[in-house]
Amino acid sequence: MLLTLADGVLAQRPTPAPPQVRSVLVRGATVHVGDGRVIDDGAVGFRNGIIDHVGFEYGVKARYDTVIQLNGAHIYPGLILADATLGLQEVDQVRATADADETGELEPEVRAYAAFNVDSRIIPTVRANGVLLAQATPRGGLVSGTSSVMQLDAWDREGAVVRMDDGVHVEWPRAYVREGWWAEPGGTSTAKDEERRRDIDRLRTLFMNAKAYRADAGAVDLRLAGLQPVLNGSATLYVHADVAREIQEAVLFAREMGVRRLVIVGGHDAWRVSDLLRDNKVDVILQRVHGLPLREDEDIDIVYRQPALLKERGIRFCLGYTGGMERMGSRNLPFTAGTAAAYGLEREAALQAMTLDAARILGIDQRYGSLEVGKSATLVVSTGDLLDMRGNNVTHAFIDGRSIVLDDHQKALYRQYARRYGH
Repeated sequence: MLLTLADGVLAQRPTPAPPQVRSVLVRGATVHVGDGRVIDDGAVGFRNGIIDHVGFEYGVKARYDTVIQLNGAHIYPGLILADATLGLQEVDQVRATADADETGELEPEVRAYAAFNVDSRIIPTVRANGVLLAQATPRGGLVSGTSSVMQLDAWDREGAVVRMDDGVHVEWPRAYVREGWWAEPGGTSTAKDEERRRDIDRLRTLFMNAKAYRADAGAVDLRLAGLQPVLNGSATLYVHADVAREIQEAVLFAREMGVRRLVIVGGHDAWRVSDLLRDNKVDVILQRVHGLPLREDEDIDIVYRQPALLKERGIRFCLGYTGGMERMGSRNLPFTAGTAAAYGLEREAALQAMTLDAARILGIDQRYGSLEVGKSATLVVSTGDLLDMRGNNVTHAFIDGRSIVLDDHQKALYRQYARRYGH
């Protein structure tokens, strides 16, 4: 009876961890700093939510209240999931839980922060694989809205937010439309040019009006006001585009509008226009590596090799997980990095694409993304390789020094039915 009750409690969202009070030293592990460096026989110490030691175990001088001896495990920065609907939609078929896509085509003022659900039952399953921060991102329309970066263990939105309203998301009009199954002959065809030009003109008109907008000159226009952070450089313009033509148009559009910070999201062809991206200092949030080619005549492994191609061309990027089943599937983010490592990307660079480079792209690298003295103690411990589904076994997780409960409803169900069937 008590065991059943316990599993019923654990099936709900675990209670958020309290602020760190006792100092902690995690030692006897391989420390993956997140910037490419690896420290064997290392240790990470932190107090009051801030890291105060990163280095070899024998170099620890300060005293800590709690010492966790790991004996050969691995310590990583908490992974960062970019371009996610995690916390914005729970059950696809229940409209009341769907807050990722708002009505309207031009909605820069729509804020993902306002809809973020800290009580999502999906979030604990994602944390269990090492993902501790996510960029909550709206979907739909030409201008989808404004994203915010959230940490994944909090009582409410105010406690979860890491960077409020970090950028506005634009769905660039598609240069080509796909018809039928991806592998069928003629799977792509030229889109209706007139409709596409009209959509681009609508975007241009919106941005031109926003450039001329003055809030003190009359009635407040929320749409035009919502674009001001992008135009003044305090927020990023995220343009969702895949093929080379779309990416080129987006870069030229941003330059024309005076946008100071542009990031391409998706970027299937980003490696093909690397000179343009590099010259304009444009980063990429790469599409899900576990995907299919965009064109029927492309190499079958092109998506797996894209991270390595971007790296060798000097383009900064991070990994996303947009696509079907993205919320529940985003717990597989570390395994996409493992695939990238298997197809040419150096292993620590693959980790960096979910840690420090992701933090830099999202503008949170002063606090998160790597294990460095003075940064937030946001880290995970795995007994094996975090990027390998055979080795990934997260035993400890900390967000701002708080020890996070790693149980979730799926683990509770496993225990419940394992007992029922005698396993």
